[in-house]
Amino acid sequence: MNTKKPALDQDSSRTVGIWHTVAAYMIWGLLPLYWKVLKHIPSQEILAHRIFWSFVFLVIILSINRGWYDVYKTIKNRQKFVYIIFCAFVLSINWYLYIWAVNSGNVVETSMGYYINPLISVLFGVLILKERLTRWQIVSFFLATLGVLIITLQYNTLPWISLWLAVTFALYGLFKKLAGVNSLTGVMLETGIVAPLAFCYLMSKYIGGTDVIGKLSATTILLLVCSGIVTAAPLLFFANGVNRIPLSMVGFLQYLSPTLNLVLGVFVFKEEFTRMHLMSFGLIWCALAVYTLSQMKITQEMKIKVKST
Repeated sequence: MNTKKPALDQDSSRTVGIWHTVAAYMIWGLLPLYWKVLKHIPSQEILAHRIFWSFVFLVIILSINRGWYDVYKTIKNRQKFVYIIFCAFVLSINWYLYIWAVNSGNVVETSMGYYINPLISVLFGVLILKERLTRWQIVSFFLATLGVLIITLQYNTLPWISLWLAVTFALYGLFKKLAGVNSLTGVMLETGIVAPLAFCYLMSKYIGGTDVIGKLSATTILLLVCSGIVTAAPLLFFANGVNRIPLSMVGFLQYLSPTLNLVLGVFVFKEEFTRMHLMSFGLIWCALAVYTLSQMKITQEMKIKVKST
């Protein structure tokens, strides 16, 4: 009895983590549709609104859940709070680059960035967190690497948008893992750290008469306010998921988001998609199939061990 329960609890936690992470990546994958509606607003102003209203929304959620004591404990823990600060700033950089890239017609390149990102996450998981990959997971890693290399080499210049998006979000996942803070507390603190900067920026624009908010329709203003919800929701899912599953698995689940970005970029925004793109994405999906099958085998073996005990 005592040996079965922890294993079952661990398996259940892992399942919850997978679904929460999948939900986060699905929402992120569809976000270009949201930012395109706000295309007429400067990217830095969208970012400032996104940060500020995310913080407001999370403060309300935290108050409802009476989670302020957890915030206090996290701030008192210097090591955890330093990781949260790192999370806040790399996430802000990632947000700005993503909004700017989408609204400047580079959705396919953002897709490539988030295809590269899992490879960096896997690398961080193995080298820094000492996570181990099975033989088939290593095979899937190299298939995905080959696919990313093909699409990267197609560009005549260094795809800096893709690389910066990949590195900043991989760092965010790593710092989240190292902080080990519950999802609501962590995300509220992350947005809270940069929210004063966002608010000061918006006020300076308003006082200087250079903001665009006074020229916008009520619908657009509502969309800016709701950017806090569409931002905070996937962050909460991601933060809850990344603490329940290996970082290497987080890296491979990440492919869901760029796939949706790619579909939007090609079929909705009519961006270029060549045979080389198709070849590279085909290799990446093969890698996903191999990795998924290896995970199913591991899960099945764990269940057999639980039953045998």
